[in-house]
Amino acid sequence: MSTGRPRSTNHHEVEAAALELFRMRGFERTTVADIAAAVGVTRRTVFRYFASKNDIVWGDFDAVIARLREAFVAEPRQAPLFDVLRRAVLASNRYEPDQLDGLRIRMSLITSVPALQAHSMLRYGAWRDAVAELAAPRLHAAPGDLAPQALGNAALGASMAAFDRWVSDPDEDLERCLDQAYRLLAGGFDPGAVELEPRAGRAPRRSPSARSSSPAPAGRTRDRRRSP
Repeated sequence: MSTGRPRSTNHHEVEAAALELFRMRGFERTTVADIAAAVGVTRRTVFRYFASKNDIVWGDFDAVIARLREAFVAEPRQAPLFDVLRRAVLASNRYEPDQLDGLRIRMSLITSVPALQAHSMLRYGAWRDAVAELAAPRLHAAPGDLAPQALGNAALGASMAAFDRWVSDPDEDLERCLDQAYRLLAGGFDPGAVELEPRAGRAPRRSPSARSSSPAPAGRTRDRRRSP
């Protein structure tokens, strides 16, 4: 006999059900009522965990920013700024293997759904401002000054490019994409400064200057593959 007590659920269960519906039906065609029905709860329960349908896609983005801050401030004060930022970004974007499918769905939606793209300006703005705030003391500037703001925007662009590449190619490794993007940023995007990891089946790309200064034997390329 039913006691009439509402079914209990949790944040992760609602999130997982929503992402699966978004993958199958699309974001726009999925309603909060659909998500509630899939979990077996009321719409009110869904809104107890998420303020809006948009927020479900973003998940706990505040935790990503918190991890970024924690990793950044743990770095030695004398360490080069770009190295500190790269390592902090990598630390804040490490996920368990069983989390990656959901992350791909999230990022695919964020980059393709107009409603989420508008919402992303607020979310990414918070991340960019965190980078500017963290970097400002090392740049001997205030967070709102040009140098910290330029770095925050550049870092955001590097991260977005890395995620875009990872989402578009299932054979890519997220950490490697981020690492390469930030090494390029630190090197001023000099093609001779960073040897990029190839996509599957492609040879590594090398700069003309690197080829002329230290030619490799035919059929061989240098490989500086970084261990995960």
